[in-house]
Amino acid sequence: MTDRESPYNGIETPAVWPPQHIETDSAPLAVPYLNNSPPVIPIDTGRQLFVDDFLIEHSTLRRIYHSAKSHQASPVLVPETELECNRGHCPVAAPFNDGVWYDPADNRFKMWYHAGWFDGTAMATSTDGLNWERPELDVIPGTNAVIAPGASYRRDGGLVWLDQQAKPETRFKMFLYFRWSQGQSGFIYTSPDGIHWNQRGQTSRCGDNSSFFYNPFRQRFVFSIRESWSYRARAYREAAEFEQAARWEDQQQVKWARTDRSDRPDPLVGDRPQLYDLNAVAYESILLGGLGVFYGPQNPVCVRIGRPKIIDLQLGFSRDGFHWHRPDRSAFIACSRRWGDWNYGYIHAAGGLCLVVGDELWFYYGTFSGQRSSLKPGETGSFEQDNAMYAGGNTGLATLRRDGFASMEANAKDGFLTTRPVVFGGKFLYVNIDNPKGMLKVEILDPQGQVIQPFSAENCQPVQTNRVKTRINWQGVEDLSSLIDRPVQFRFSLCSGRLYSFWVSPSASGASRGFLGAGGPGLSGVVDL
Repeated sequence: MTDRESPYNGIETPAVWPPQHIETDSAPLAVPYLNNSPPVIPIDTGRQLFVDDFLIEHSTLRRIYHSAKSHQASPVLVPETELECNRGHCPVAAPFNDGVWYDPADNRFKMWYHAGWFDGTAMATSTDGLNWERPELDVIPGTNAVIAPGASYRRDGGLVWLDQQAKPETRFKMFLYFRWSQGQSGFIYTSPDGIHWNQRGQTSRCGDNSSFFYNPFRQRFVFSIRESWSYRARAYREAAEFEQAARWEDQQQVKWARTDRSDRPDPLVGDRPQLYDLNAVAYESILLGGLGVFYGPQNPVCVRIGRPKIIDLQLGFSRDGFHWHRPDRSAFIACSRRWGDWNYGYIHAAGGLCLVVGDELWFYYGTFSGQRSSLKPGETGSFEQDNAMYAGGNTGLATLRRDGFASMEANAKDGFLTTRPVVFGGKFLYVNIDNPKGMLKVEILDPQGQVIQPFSAENCQPVQTNRVKTRINWQGVEDLSSLIDRPVQFRFSLCSGRLYSFWVSPSASGASRGFLGAGGPGLSGVVDL
């Protein structure tokens, strides 16, 4: 398959795409673009994040990765309705992937979630993302369900996507995995309002907890297909159209993602870690991946003891849409592992992954406590998956500083970071910086390392602040117009602070032209314009 396109960040798409070199062993998976960076990197799309060394030629700063913090309002949704309480067997009100989006059409947070274990798919709405309402809908009268499944159908995993570039009648897209008396399969749907869904048919063969996302950098829908290579892993299928992406011949899906020997077992469980989920969304200039890493115990053990499986959410970062850089194997959002907690285990990231809410990123997720089940440990209800390990599904919320996945840090002594040669069409340099007791200055160099006057450090107005968007200015300089389309290098001089990102905006408002995950209040869509 050949598919060459103009790279937004200078990374050339290989002649054979998607790549087909992934092995099923435990060796770490290569990230080719980190070993072969473009000679000049375009930076017109989005805030430029320091999650890896792609943008960095030299640095004396220390990179620190950051985890999300649980919001004090968590859990923001717990089982309450008859549908959610599941006859007392397995109460659930949590995204099982599903999705949380901000819809600018009516200025509402919208959550699609698993309502009652294997029972329903429901929608809740909110004006602030913390207090959620369950609107009474007409799909199943008296409930907030949005799907009326067949009599013997039991839903498993699913995912909802708000496609703001689509025609109004297909603005919302959904994948659901169903089990029924004669088999199991994935189904796809589209909807104009997220409530009334039109089934578009079955997917090709896939496992439960498969999902999908849209990659705007490649303008492709991607199905993240659950597979087993003697352990849980992921296959990849992409296409320009949603329905086309959902159907494939066996040779059209390729091996994609898995755990490796850098993933260490949980010392309390001892099982080999496996990749349970992989959801993704475009955030600023990167593809952000939410990886559900499964630590065990295996299903028979969980059934016997009546406790959920242990899954933590880790992050991966991709600049080419296929290869994942996983530098930090600690949990971004962790199960508590404490019996009796609302978030004991079994975390699933919501589709859309993160929303931009003011100066923060908000991450919604489903997690299970194993509590409130009328089934005793080891007892099974009317079907195999009907047992206490799947009880107590709640919705959590965790937050992170905007762009806050990784920071480049300096102590009281000066440190430096010099970018590789970059090129841009904007006029105003911005940074995300936390240094209220420090100092930041920036100078601009030519590719030979010589300062381009008047953009020297001496002429730079020093920055001492804690803001997610701060403009860099030089004395007597209106903007960076003289440097447009000219390869340059930025050299950041920092003491006592954290530098999270930089970007060159076309406007004095500081808009990045990057992607904004699942949107957020005050934003017109999922692009920062």
